[in-house]
Amino acid sequence: MNRIIIDTPIGKLELIEKMNKLARISFEEDFNSNIEYKETIFLKDCSKQLKEYFNGERKSFQIPLYLEGTDFQLLVWRCLSQIPYGNLKSYQDIAELIGNPKACRAVGMANHDNPIPIIIPCHRVIGKNRKLVGYAGGINRKEYLLSLEMNNKNK
Repeated sequence: MNRIIIDTPIGKLELIEKMNKLARISFEEDFNSNIEYKETIFLKDCSKQLKEYFNGERKSFQIPLYLEGTDFQLLVWRCLSQIPYGNLKSYQDIAELIGNPKACRAVGMANHDNPIPIIIPCHRVIGKNRKLVGYAGGINRKEYLLSLEMNNKNK
């Protein structure tokens, strides 16, 4: 595994590569210093795509992902990946989309455990009451990401 750290408007992000795929994006408070810091061509491309996103120039990513999780988590993460740029879904919406309308809390936990935030856009999930609830990176970061997308949605 390799990693790099990039500066973004929401703070430093750690990108971790495993087998030429993106395995994790961590916020500053969760960095893993046990992994070698090595700037690979793959990680440079991931960094470039994220910078384009933060500049409002990119609405989707072309980055292969290395995902490890339960079948349920993988299902939820695939569903999250289908939420279009600048759009919102509730935990209830996601539970219904995966065919398990009573699984709102489990969807919330899978959302919280998303290893690749921003790319897998868990920030686009809100409470049923349309309130911003929960985000592993903090509500301030979630607000920033949603504002960024709303401001660039029609560009």
